[in-house]
Amino acid sequence: MKNVLVAKDLKKIYGREGNVYTALNGIDLEIEQGEFIGIMGPSGAGKTTLLNIISTIDKPTSGKVVIDNQDITKMKDKDLAKFRRERLGFIFQDFNLLDTLTIKENIALPLALARINNKKLNKKVREISKQLGINDLLNKYPYEVSGGQKQRAAAARAMITRPSLVLADEPTGALDSKSSTELLEALSELNKNDKATIMMVTHDAFAASYCRKVLLIKDGVIYEEINRISTRKAFFQEIMEMMSRVGGDNSAVV
Repeated sequence: MKNVLVAKDLKKIYGREGNVYTALNGIDLEIEQGEFIGIMGPSGAGKTTLLNIISTIDKPTSGKVVIDNQDITKMKDKDLAKFRRERLGFIFQDFNLLDTLTIKENIALPLALARINNKKLNKKVREISKQLGINDLLNKYPYEVSGGQKQRAAAARAMITRPSLVLADEPTGALDSKSSTELLEALSELNKNDKATIMMVTHDAFAASYCRKVLLIKDGVIYEEINRISTRKAFFQEIMEMMSRVGGDNSAVV
């Protein structure tokens, strides 16, 4: 299986002499095609910094990030914008849907920006919305649907271009337990059936239990890694135990 992402010796330092904060301190990370990886860790551990660097929003102080055999740390802004649009998908905690567009128009937005013809665009929207169980909501506006339905629409928008890597930032953070489960099961199915490669930052052990692998970041380094080898429930218990080893209960890990 090919590597979609390879990060080598990533460091991110903020501030200047005498007032320096090291957010990442030499992280090595590889994500293979078709993996579903969870990133967890205490507040300030470096999860968001890592996500921002991989998503091309921020640049590391040193080290490199290679996605699809391209070193994004050496790209110019114009090339980065194109790369981000074509190769990466994003799912945010607060949905980021446009209220002036229908659910269908929101999902189709990346294809519309890429000037894909209407016939192909409509076919892709139908396919992905059916996979995520929102095909009966396409003509509604975001304010007319539930939070869980909004997030599945956001997931559909992230997946519709078949990106090399989907980055999910606390995707269940604003959802109730039923909506969270529906979203996680949908992402899990897309990962399993379509080989979608997903990296999800989460503080929630329940959400992380849907991943195939979980990395715990602490003090800017990868502190521990666990793989799911049996049931999701057993993996959930492993995650809880891992989190307790770094101190605090589930609610303390953000």
